[in-house]
Amino acid sequence: MSIKTNHKHVAALAFPFASHPKTLMDLLLKISNSAPHILFSFFNTKNSNDSLLSDLHLPSNINIYNVEDGVPMGYRFTGAPHEQVNLFLNAAPEILTSRIETVVAETGMKISCIISDAFLTFSGEIADKFDASWIALWVAFPTSLSAHFYTEIIRKKCATEKIGKDEELDFVPGLSLLRVKDLPPDVFAVGERESVFSKELSQIGERFPKATAVVINCFEELVPEVTNNDLKSKFKNYLNLCFISMTLPPPPQLPESDSDTTGCLSWLDKQPCKSVAYIAFGTKATLPEKELKALAEALEFSKIPFLWSLKENLKEKLANGFVERTSKQGKIVAWTQQTLVLAHDSVAVFISHAGYNSVCESIVYGVPMICRAVFGDQMMMARMVEVGWEIGVTFKDGVITKNGLLNILEMFFHDDDGKVKKMIENLHELKKIVLMAALPSGSAARDFTKLMELISIG
Repeated sequence: MSIKTNHKHVAALAFPFASHPKTLMDLLLKISNSAPHILFSFFNTKNSNDSLLSDLHLPSNINIYNVEDGVPMGYRFTGAPHEQVNLFLNAAPEILTSRIETVVAETGMKISCIISDAFLTFSGEIADKFDASWIALWVAFPTSLSAHFYTEIIRKKCATEKIGKDEELDFVPGLSLLRVKDLPPDVFAVGERESVFSKELSQIGERFPKATAVVINCFEELVPEVTNNDLKSKFKNYLNLCFISMTLPPPPQLPESDSDTTGCLSWLDKQPCKSVAYIAFGTKATLPEKELKALAEALEFSKIPFLWSLKENLKEKLANGFVERTSKQGKIVAWTQQTLVLAHDSVAVFISHAGYNSVCESIVYGVPMICRAVFGDQMMMARMVEVGWEIGVTFKDGVITKNGLLNILEMFFHDDDGKVKKMIENLHELKKIVLMAALPSGSAARDFTKLMELISIG
């Protein structure tokens, strides 16, 4: 689809942390391909841009601009939670407004639309200053959007009725599968515990209904119907686009193993079908040292072949001699191309932090999960994996122990009661749903057409 435009100018505002900038850029690439006459200006911090754009080929209608990260000169980090995020968010409204004004003056083109990461909830006010429409991109699963939309109700209910952490959230539309303890800590951050970040998120219920559209990094068919219906009723336009950063359908064949410089594919080629445990906790999540050791001990004791994506500096936290003793049993690398690993026939299970992108990839490649959530919305995603979709399991009390993991691995690799077989069947059904929704005639294409109309009109 290609839509003619009247030389519109769209500003894209990134939240420069984790995978957020990549998802926004992938959306921008998709939009720019359909609207080559629109000018796109992408605003992000220099460090994030340097990482994001290192091997990315951009079309001529996307311009990249660096913005300050909000860290004062000579500032010494204290190690407080979300410290760098809070510094950026505190300074971002002024920094972004000033930078956009400069770009408008340089290009001679006023901003017609602002597409922002949804964590920048102040973007609606920036859009008002430039008389532009505002489109917010929610990169996580929609249940986390519901949690932040209903923050005030959740806070009041839990405070006045003293609801326990194991209580289900049946008083919030679409969250009845979840428990209080599954919610991100920022939902409960009040008083001295309220950071700039948690305050931004608490503004979602007030600010998002003013947006021209709220765009979701998901397929509506994967979301509970009550969640979809409720969020659709709250926003002017509620658009589920797809898994924005994934290619669907996935490539039918893996590349030649020799082309994988990490050596993972070549190693996996030597393992029996459905014999390998793949372990990866993303780029930001880090397990406590005690749990890292428990994970390593369980892997070694189980004798199960494993592929572990582990940062180099964390190897020293494992038991002495673990790497050497398990050199024939497993392979440890600093980074993997995860989709290629999950697509390989030898991978049987994915031990993960339940990050949203990882869960999406698990669904597309049909690999059941063992989840140990670490922060943010990961507890909610782990709950969806275990209870909502029944495509994986979590650890008792949310903590990895040697015996706990050994028991789970025993279930996955022997499956005496057929639980894993059922998980794989559920994964196959979810994959079918995703691939149908991703067709040119599917729901994602319909919502993308609506998005392009809004951008072209804005």
